[in-house]
Amino acid sequence: MDTSPVIAATRSGRPPRASAAGGRSSGRRPSRRFTKWRYAWFHRRKRKPDFRGLWIIRINAAARELGVSYSKLIAALDKSNIALDRKILSDLAISDPAAFKKVVETARAAA
Repeated sequence: MDTSPVIAATRSGRPPRASAAGGRSSGRRPSRRFTKWRYAWFHRRKRKPDFRGLWIIRINAAARELGVSYSKLIAALDKSNIALDRKILSDLAISDPAAFKKVVETARAAA
């Protein structure tokens, strides 16, 4: 029984071109498993600035309803030593607008 490399490769489940001379092997590109991990790793890190941008947009929208811009609000919060991060401010602006209004008024009075 003759088992040439092409026939043996076909019997093992690989395409014949992978073992033929000049055929492409898996060394040319990473496997799909590593490609998926690479994208997962990248997007886990990309998610953090995406959320920061979302929080800034929400704070800016809520602050402009009260007559102050985002940059002026953040500067006033820094001057008045109110240590609330953007995630908390965004949550306050959505879930409790009255508390957000008090924070903005306190920051404006202190600055």
